[in-house]
Amino acid sequence: MIDKILKDKSTKLFLGFTAFFVANALIAECIGTKIFSLEKLFGLTPSSFTLFGESGLSFNLTCGVLLWPLEFVMTDIVNEFYGPKAVRRISYTAVILIAYAFVMFYGSIKIPPADFWITTNQSKGINNMQTAYNGIFGQGMWIILGSLIAFLVSQVIDVTVFHRIKKRTGEKYMWLRSTGSTLVSQLVDSYIVLIIAFKFGSNWSWPLVFAVGTMNYIYKFIVAIILTPVIVIVEKRIEKYVGHTTAMQMKQAAMSKNFENISTA
Repeated sequence: MIDKILKDKSTKLFLGFTAFFVANALIAECIGTKIFSLEKLFGLTPSSFTLFGESGLSFNLTCGVLLWPLEFVMTDIVNEFYGPKAVRRISYTAVILIAYAFVMFYGSIKIPPADFWITTNQSKGINNMQTAYNGIFGQGMWIILGSLIAFLVSQVIDVTVFHRIKKRTGEKYMWLRSTGSTLVSQLVDSYIVLIIAFKFGSNWSWPLVFAVGTMNYIYKFIVAIILTPVIVIVEKRIEKYVGHTTAMQMKQAAMSKNFENISTA
């Protein structure tokens, strides 16, 4: 019985999506401590914008934003083939495991370091390995809280917008409902994390929150448009993998679940 389940292509596909979804989210959280210049990445001089009265703004982003758009693309693909219940399952799984990971990070920070380890990389310019370790893994609790709440809320919005568009378009235009739902959910995500982590956590002014949030969203908006062809390619690859008939059955089952959720909302 177990062998039959594990050999089922739709089951293997879902397990693969779940594993990658969780791993990608956790990696995004971990690398999010580094801030990079998007302009310098492409060999350009950093820009200087003025938004909401805040001057000197440029595209300085966390490395985490490089991976988060993939989460929303995967959310829409899972929603298309498995329905909103499956999306909620992998989203809750990701949040629980991310929270678990940060508890482990926090615990490892508190463990007393070996004396010799502290100075092992002084030749590389790292005078204190414990301080460096704390700086990488010791993200503020407000940032963690803001990130997780923003992730959950934006996932709910993404699923809702996706299946409301699908109700009108049916099986057509997956790229439209996927990109459209991502653009809406990323807008919400961009501001929630900043409000919780920096408005409440670091007492940023509201103009600064909206200015930085807008800069982040401009980047996410562009990436969402760029990733649109990827959605179409992945959809076709899935149909080829599970077979056209099975793919249509999966989509119809997911759609019926969407409609059930709409009717009971």
